[in-house]
Amino acid sequence: MDIFRYPLIDRHDGRVARTWELWGNVVIAGTFALPLALLAILLLSRHRARAGHPAPLRVSIADVGIVVGTAPWIWMILTPSSGRTGVGLVPFTDLADLVNAPWEAVSVQVGGNLLVFAALGALLPVRSRAMSSTARVAALAAAFSVLVELLQYALRLGRFSSVDDVLLNTAGAVIFALITRRWWADRIPAGTVPR
Repeated sequence: MDIFRYPLIDRHDGRVARTWELWGNVVIAGTFALPLALLAILLLSRHRARAGHPAPLRVSIADVGIVVGTAPWIWMILTPSSGRTGVGLVPFTDLADLVNAPWEAVSVQVGGNLLVFAALGALLPVRSRAMSSTARVAALAAAFSVLVELLQYALRLGRFSSVDDVLLNTAGAVIFALITRRWWADRIPAGTVPR
């Protein structure tokens, strides 16, 4: 995910975009998506309640939150770039390269990678009793992260695929899962949340 690696990124029109401009696009997209997300939560919750679902609102919030919180990051990661390409298979090598990088580049690279699957990690255990485990959250986040890195490489998007990105994506999902631990489905009385 080298979109996070460089504070300045070449755009397709020849202009240079700063990292904050790219993050600003995520924020703007999120602002427009919020009313649609609320509508989706309302409609899903109503549909599930009519179907006799044990926790219609809880599951609808989690489902929509996972999609809205993850999709913009995946979109940004799978957008073609003119950056460095290649594959980094040795763990912590790319992170070690950040030691001499400016603070902005480090915070964007590490912070951005921690946030990619944060919504998934935070809300999946809230949604489902079967996913109420940090090990399961980590395994799923790692699998999705490997898939994204493979897609970056296979689609030749002009991005650097790295095992460090997988480690950071997975760590972010686990950290955010732990933050929501008190609301996990396994802590709710049986019969009020789906398996």
